[in-house]
Amino acid sequence: MATLLVNVAGERVHVAETGRAGAPPVLVTSGLGGAWFDWRAVVDELRGRFRVTVLDRPGLGLSRPARRPPTLDRDADLLEALAERAGRPVTLVAHSMGAFSAEAAARRRPDLVAGVVLVDPSYEDERPGVGWRLAARAIPLTRPLGAALAATGLPLLAAPAARRAVLRVVALRVPRVPASIVRSVYARPAVLGTLGAEWLAYAPMAADLLDLRARTDFPPVPLVVLTAASGEDPADERTWARRHAKLAAMSPRGVRVELADSRHMVMLDRPDAIAAAVREAAG
Repeated sequence: MATLLVNVAGERVHVAETGRAGAPPVLVTSGLGGAWFDWRAVVDELRGRFRVTVLDRPGLGLSRPARRPPTLDRDADLLEALAERAGRPVTLVAHSMGAFSAEAAARRRPDLVAGVVLVDPSYEDERPGVGWRLAARAIPLTRPLGAALAATGLPLLAAPAARRAVLRVVALRVPRVPASIVRSVYARPAVLGTLGAEWLAYAPMAADLLDLRARTDFPPVPLVVLTAASGEDPADERTWARRHAKLAAMSPRGVRVELADSRHMVMLDRPDAIAAAVREAAG
């Protein structure tokens, strides 16, 4: 993958691109704390047919620190600008919390979107309590806290082991990534601060998406919702299946695919399923 920094929507972000020029464009955004290298196996599946761009949101991966705090509008702005850059219409691929901004971009700018793939997406259908809105006011504090944590040197030492420990909970497979690459991301002050900022922004972004749903229609484009179903709590799995079915129903061309052999990090466990979904959504 070729990696570069680009200026879009008022931010300087890192993107990883691969595939031949002129091929159908695919635009990928990660969940909370994700980085471009999580998608390598998916990109390998797609590179022969598509031009794939993987985004590191502001402050994450190798992107520069955010100039604007994380909001639904900011992240949708980024996807829309990158879709224009890639050559619209694009197939949007979004994991977990990234599904909020992908859905928002599709609703706001249907002309930019050929299809959408939501990978074990986050879903909220009830407005969060006022406490979360108040908590979001702490987002400006996350940057100095991230800098303070990085200054201890602990993230530099612990980042590879901490990442492996987290992935063992949310993935069946933990591909090896060089420790130097992991440290180059997860020991950065900006990344440490952004992890907290995006966590605090989750509920306000969900509420803003509910408002957007009330005002707009989802475009009638192919929509594939992938549900990871290799968890340990059958009740939770049934709940997420119902929620993901609601997401798939947003489009008359929506389908939900259940993956019994994958946990939340589907791009690690079942890159082939994501690639198949992209091919279906792209037509």
